[in-house]
Amino acid sequence: MSNTSLAQFDHLLATDGPAALVVREHLIPVEGADAVLFPATYADVGYNIDYENQRERTGRNVCLIDSVGSQANRIEPLFKDEPYSALVPQIVIKAGEKEINLLDAGHRAGDALARCSALQDDLKAAFAAVLQGNAVPLAKIAPTSLVFGVWDSRDSQAKLPRLIASTIRAYDVRKLTRSAQYWAGGSSSPNPIYDDASLLGPITDKNDKESRSTAGFTHVPSTGAHGGVIADGGIRRDAVLALSALKLLRADTPENTTKLRRYILGLALVAFTKLPLEYYRQGTILVRDPDSEKKFEFKTVHADGTRADAAITHEDALTFAQAAAAEFGVGESKTVPFDAAKAKADLKGGDDKKAKKAAKGKAASATVDTPAETSANE
Repeated sequence: MSNTSLAQFDHLLATDGPAALVVREHLIPVEGADAVLFPATYADVGYNIDYENQRERTGRNVCLIDSVGSQANRIEPLFKDEPYSALVPQIVIKAGEKEINLLDAGHRAGDALARCSALQDDLKAAFAAVLQGNAVPLAKIAPTSLVFGVWDSRDSQAKLPRLIASTIRAYDVRKLTRSAQYWAGGSSSPNPIYDDASLLGPITDKNDKESRSTAGFTHVPSTGAHGGVIADGGIRRDAVLALSALKLLRADTPENTTKLRRYILGLALVAFTKLPLEYYRQGTILVRDPDSEKKFEFKTVHADGTRADAAITHEDALTFAQAAAAEFGVGESKTVPFDAAKAKADLKGGDDKKAKKAAKGKAASATVDTPAETSANE
């Protein structure tokens, strides 16, 4: 590819170029716009629904269908498959009989799995280089960590922001519930065998009943469980590619900085222009809304607020990314072993840090006056 082609997206990287690329995409369940879909559920919360009047839980509401982190975890593994796999090093960590691609690690280059492997020294050096203003070493090991963000929270504290943030939300949802009855024995009506005290003896107490229920030897009612939502106000995916953050990436020389930014831009554009998977979870398959009034929007947005249509196809992005990767030089693909000794040492180090933090907290509290009582309203 010619230098002209390599420079075709340099306007996106220019100091006075766009602040971001943004996508707004309207979605519907495959069954239809008024069908039930199932949002993500969270511990102690259930569905994440924010109301106009949050205290009373009334008025218009917004329901989180798929979070930024979840979207990143769905998109990033794209780079394991051809032809995208050639754009990044394929780093596999072998732990016992299991092999885990770094692209599947939840915290990417900052994941404990990578930190406690034969990559440990290389990653330490790469994160140290990031703190010194050179992201090239990390891009040679885990370039998607520069696209989807990474935080070396257990060691150097080096942090790189997400360049791509995508979220799916539903608006003005009606929350449903569902109930079910599991009949022990699997029949459509109560099976009297398990009610026969002469077989398993009478149920003696609550624990006995729960044990039999867990083992499938007694009937299990389920009532008032989460039954999904109907999105009366529609479903929308909003995504941002933060070019302004990408422009902060540096290398050891101006020439290498240009190569690094082009390489990461290529990866980001490939991920940004690729439609995400339709399947999210049981009961939630989302596709683009064919309604012409809810058209797909892809814009460049400048610092002064001006917006213009972006005309970057996925094919254009892939062709550019391949050229930029060749210019930058993709890091080495390899399989490395997980090191249990490193993991144990890491755990010991974590205990020491907790003890020091606790001791520091006690010392601080000993020198600070605390009120005898606090108002319940404070």
